[in-house]
Amino acid sequence: MHSTKSTLLFVLAMTTIVAVVLAGMSTGLKSIHDKNEALYAKKATLSAVADHLGMDFSSITNEQVIEVFNSQIEQLVLDAKGNVVPQAQVNELYKGGLAENIDLGKEFKKPGDEQLYPLYIYTKKDGSKYYILSARGKGLWDAIWGCIALKDDLNTIAGVAFDHKAETPGLGAEIKDNPSFKKQFIGKKLYENGAFRSVFVRKGGAKDPVYEVDGISGATITADGVTEMLKRGLKYYEPYLKTVKG
Repeated sequence: MHSTKSTLLFVLAMTTIVAVVLAGMSTGLKSIHDKNEALYAKKATLSAVADHLGMDFSSITNEQVIEVFNSQIEQLVLDAKGNVVPQAQVNELYKGGLAENIDLGKEFKKPGDEQLYPLYIYTKKDGSKYYILSARGKGLWDAIWGCIALKDDLNTIAGVAFDHKAETPGLGAEIKDNPSFKKQFIGKKLYENGAFRSVFVRKGGAKDPVYEVDGISGATITADGVTEMLKRGLKYYEPYLKTVKG
């Protein structure tokens, strides 16, 4: 009886120890995962201005990503009226209170007048600025999203970066994987005679050299999703852009 009791106590003790160890490992792994995810998001944001960083983006290091973000990126969070939301107020919803902490998937589910929008202002060493806007939409199978960098005229696209959750490799996934598709957006305009127009991804080939890009063969629904995402998502930033333009 004494031996059985001792065995049970030993088993309980070992179970407790294993549970504590596993809990500690889970916490540690989550911390590493969150750190890697944050770094990935920073790099994705910078990829929209890859041609303007003054370095080879294909070989950029994690340390360089962090350095650029710390020294050359200003992070703002906007409300639906184009106002800059104080960091303390953002922190009530998102720990950290910065643009990089905003969950666009979560914001996308809110009514339009309650949504928050991340904005990144990248300043080159020569003083020129690029405004990086974020948008989220729906592809063929699931969510798609992107970062769109504007020159300081707040009209001309300087670069884009797109990503997706579940688009088909070789088809819809080309919005992320095909550099040629993304390069088409450089130089395109958002406004025509002062009115917001956005960029249209046209099946069968662009007809307007200023406001259209070629679609992706076999990925019409994803391409339409990009068009919708840009037209709706970038429109949210218009109140702020008008304020900056004066």
